[in-house]
Amino acid sequence: MHIIRKLMVAMVFCATAGVTTAQAEILIGVAGPLSGQYAWSGEQFLVGADMAVGKINAAGGVLGQQVRLIPGDDAADPEQAVAVANKLVSDGVVFVAGHWASGASIAASKVYEKAGILMISPSSTNPRLTDEGGPNVFRVCGRDDRQGVVAGDYLADSWGSTKIAILHDGAAYGQGLAEETRKQLNKRGVSEALYESYAPGEVDYSPLVSRMRDAGINVLFVGGYATEAGLMVREARDQNYDLQIIAGDALSTSDFWLITGPAGEGTRFTFFPDPRTRPENAALIEEFRAKGVEPDGYTLYAYATVQVWSQAVALAGTLELDAVIAALRGNEFDTVLGKIAFDDNGDITDSGFAWYTWKDGDYVPLP
Repeated sequence: MHIIRKLMVAMVFCATAGVTTAQAEILIGVAGPLSGQYAWSGEQFLVGADMAVGKINAAGGVLGQQVRLIPGDDAADPEQAVAVANKLVSDGVVFVAGHWASGASIAASKVYEKAGILMISPSSTNPRLTDEGGPNVFRVCGRDDRQGVVAGDYLADSWGSTKIAILHDGAAYGQGLAEETRKQLNKRGVSEALYESYAPGEVDYSPLVSRMRDAGINVLFVGGYATEAGLMVREARDQNYDLQIIAGDALSTSDFWLITGPAGEGTRFTFFPDPRTRPENAALIEEFRAKGVEPDGYTLYAYATVQVWSQAVALAGTLELDAVIAALRGNEFDTVLGKIAFDDNGDITDSGFAWYTWKDGDYVPLP
């Protein structure tokens, strides 16, 4: 069993084992795909949030009470996300770090709004989450209407004279990012040669890759997750097809390299600033690594959501939702991501994107 899975199983056991002084603890949830093909990213959530809770409890807790983390597995599916949200509400959580997939977050946010529970997503980038969500909905990551501009400009600047394909998986995140990327590419005067959806969860994308090869596609932008993008990369290499694949932030998971191996070398993607590179996080990074965990992808973004919540509660002096929301909107927070502030929409005020490339089994900033 992988070390992260061992940690996850241990944390799930601890979280559900119960304690003798329930009144002396605050319950919070962490929700994402803890099973299924996207489980790696959900595990990042769980490990990051658990480490943050451990640090908070060691420092005395929140409002003098210890914090207990309750995990919820939504398998990145909107319907399951609603079920998970209802379960967390019934468990009595006051805050949820999640969800991972945009579609799951959008669906679950309605449950939390009705129940009066704060939600902060570490990773959901679809604009609808905060644009349509209630005052209880926040995120510590960027938005796809900004990410798509970055991706569209890059395609136009670097590949505008070649044949470009844009594919998406039909989900809120993948399709939303693909549409925003296409919009900016077209705004720059470049038309894509192919724009269509693919079925997620397949094991063989060879017909799709062969069709792009026969059409002379030079670069592919994938609006979707690491599993499918990785299979497309591997298939292209198997066909000796020199296809440059570009994608969004979902490729920031080691799952991608596990699928592609060296075939993934040179795959590029947009992602939020990598907090592992911040000097002030060096000791924390080593703590994760000492446990056998590389805190890449969304690990530290999940950590930051718990930090933000705990600091907002401390400023508010209460767990009451309206007071915590007011604290979130009116203050700046020190986190592993740096200083964070939120606008009235629940988005962070500084949400830049950077380019990364896969190299030797890890992603690094694109030169």
